[in-house]
Amino acid sequence: MKMIKLILLGLLLTPGLALAANVEVVLKSKLDGNLSGYCIDIKGGFANIDPSRGLQAHTCLSYRGDGTLGDQAMEVALFENGVLRFPEYEVCATATEPNIGDELSLTACDGSDAQNFVITENGTISPANATGICLTAGDETTFGRNGTSPHQIKTLTFQNCDAELAGHQEWRTRVDSDDVYTQ
Repeated sequence: MKMIKLILLGLLLTPGLALAANVEVVLKSKLDGNLSGYCIDIKGGFANIDPSRGLQAHTCLSYRGDGTLGDQAMEVALFENGVLRFPEYEVCATATEPNIGDELSLTACDGSDAQNFVITENGTISPANATGICLTAGDETTFGRNGTSPHQIKTLTFQNCDAELAGHQEWRTRVDSDDVYTQ
């Protein structure tokens, strides 16, 4: 496993291959997603993407087939080590003193404990400093651009880790839209 991580790190450091090392982090369950499921996404769209507003669960962008994941792209090698880094915006998910109902903030990557997460084998994501709570997509769905877009949005907060919420709490990585969902 250590060798695989070293190879992935080498790919990240090789000019021209950095994009190949980016992934979407998508819910295992499609829930009510009408396009390609829900991905962890920086709030805002196009010119209005604003890392200071935090994260949401949003229609995954890979369905477009253009190879760009933009505000959903995370570095796979860092993700596997518990760091949620969005390279295009040079920010990391940060959970300073997380509580039930809190959202994740995005700040400059600094390697602090608040930017370390535990990603379990079943796909739950918890702050390393609060492993009893999991990153959870909300129940309610809204549509982008005040309802005029097919893009779907759910809140993304910390809730108690609970097997009954698996559909809202279990995540996986994906590199393209041809990936088939298993419910």
